[in-house]
Amino acid sequence: MSAAPRLYLSPPHMGSREQALVGEVFASNWIAPIGPMIDAFEAGLARTTGIDHVVALSSGTAGLHLALRMIGIGPGDEVWGSTMTFVGGVAPILYMGVTPVFLDIEADGYLLDLDLLESALAAAAQKPRVVITTDLYGHVTDARRMRALADRFGFVWISDAAEAVGAYRDGVHAGKGADFAILSFNGNKIITTSGGGALASDNSEAIAQARFLATQAREPAPHYEHKTYGYNYRLSNVCAAIGVGQLEVLADRVAARRAIFEAYRARLGDVPGIRFVGEPDGMAANRWLTTIAIDPDAAGFDRVAAQEELERENIESRPLWKPMHLQPVFRGAQAIGGDQAARAFELGLCLPSGSAMGAGDIDRVSDIVRSLAR
Repeated sequence: MSAAPRLYLSPPHMGSREQALVGEVFASNWIAPIGPMIDAFEAGLARTTGIDHVVALSSGTAGLHLALRMIGIGPGDEVWGSTMTFVGGVAPILYMGVTPVFLDIEADGYLLDLDLLESALAAAAQKPRVVITTDLYGHVTDARRMRALADRFGFVWISDAAEAVGAYRDGVHAGKGADFAILSFNGNKIITTSGGGALASDNSEAIAQARFLATQAREPAPHYEHKTYGYNYRLSNVCAAIGVGQLEVLADRVAARRAIFEAYRARLGDVPGIRFVGEPDGMAANRWLTTIAIDPDAAGFDRVAAQEELERENIESRPLWKPMHLQPVFRGAQAIGGDQAARAFELGLCLPSGSAMGAGDIDRVSDIVRSLAR
């Protein structure tokens, strides 16, 4: 392996205020899953997304679990969603004991194919209780169309915007318009709280119930009283302080990631067999990760060879998410559509995209990839 410094896929990028804000938490002794930094973080997320109510949680997966719990789904119900996603965006379906149905993605992007969804909904004898869209790699689902489909077919729309904080479509933040939106602040996301997430909704009662369930469903009594079971899903006030600081630099981080994408495209866009995913009109993706598709017949190498060569040079890269219908844990689950997601997984590679990268880092990655071409 090269002795050059390790270049990570998407490391945390702190601003100038996070450490001071964490210091305030220690000084105030609010070292708990409640406190003023949580309140400030939730309010900041509501302003950023335009979604009225937010509860900060330990992960985006926790948010999805809470949303499904509150919808009241159970055995015999179906939850539909994109097959190309991270497992945390679908595992709560199994927690609830319901049936997952996976749908293919667009031919020219990574989002759930809404034409396919509409035709499948029209043909289905049993309609889904829930449809989950995934704003993959910071691309944003068409909210107007999804809202119309949800209203027409009577399902609850959950927007998994875990990878799309700071991304917009038609001037609307990812997740706005859905019944519930899921956000993530894992260590590799565009902004981070070390680990954490959020559930957002314009429904104040739903978020109040989610907050109740996320704090072990404790009733207002002088002792510990529980009429139902809940979860230990609240975010720490310490982590929320990091999030408050990170929100202050979100616009800068999005601008940096978009610039990194454009720099990669300028350096690699002319290499035969390498393709970048663009944006439809009206979309402003956050470009959380820059991805390329490598056609081995045209390029003379495949994504496995590229990943291995980058690793030899001490550079982290990663295949795209493996489709859920191809995962052993979901063996036997119904899959609707063609093989767009499977093909994207076969060809796709995520390149280092950390917002602190410089031009030299991008050159380093690009030169290695170019060296593999015919």
